[in-house]
Amino acid sequence: MVELKNKYKIGVRRFNFNWIGTYSLYKKETLRFLNVFGQTVIGPIITAILFLLVISLAIGESREGVLGVSFIEFLAPGLIAMQVIQQAFSHSSSSLLMGKVMGNIVDIIGAPLSASEVTIAIIFAAITRGIIISLISIIIFSFVIEIKINNYLIFTIYLFLSSFIMGAAGFIAGLWADKFDNMATVTNFLIVPLSFLSGTFYSVERLPDILKSLSFYNPFFHMIDGFRYSFINEMDGSINFGIFYLSIISILIWLIAYYLYKSGYKIKS
Repeated sequence: MVELKNKYKIGVRRFNFNWIGTYSLYKKETLRFLNVFGQTVIGPIITAILFLLVISLAIGESREGVLGVSFIEFLAPGLIAMQVIQQAFSHSSSSLLMGKVMGNIVDIIGAPLSASEVTIAIIFAAITRGIIISLISIIIFSFVIEIKINNYLIFTIYLFLSSFIMGAAGFIAGLWADKFDNMATVTNFLIVPLSFLSGTFYSVERLPDILKSLSFYNPFFHMIDGFRYSFINEMDGSINFGIFYLSIISILIWLIAYYLYKSGYKIKS
């Protein structure tokens, strides 16, 4: 009995990883956004629906099709992906920033968790938030327009990579920001503009050559383009390059988050 209890203690590592402690932090982070479900999940979905309805009413049938489908069918997956990107970033960034502002970041710092375990727990909670938003959005959108996932594998890969990258980016931003104004600056002048300039509302084929070329270096473009492909089977970029590019970025950005947290950047005096 004693051996069994020791086996499942939070601080005990199996295969050099604290599974129970990491899951506990992940669960805490997940419950944090589920407790305010209306604000963290329903709110972004309503925003996406309003975008869809307003643009549908404004343009109607006058807009020509894009990538072989109607403009609305082209737009809907992009709007869902945009909300996933923004909310995954919002989750991890708010978690770290609120912990620093309220002073309870010490609960995480003092826990028997390594830097890799903390980053993984918080980032995977951000991924969970992105998954929930995407699935509920698809269900609600299906009552308004014809939308369905045609490639579940690509859908899963791009949803995971997009949420992972933005969760890690939010983790870094949360460490860097000292107050909510700092975070608002990052969101308003970096995250939102890159989301809008990533082909959400248009095909990059319509852009001048120089802007089109620059778009392929924008990770947000590959996130939205690949996510959209899983619905309409058409895309501006390359599916294989998109997966490769986002995979490299996900590794690099997680390593940055890991080393910043491990070094105590802006969380240890």
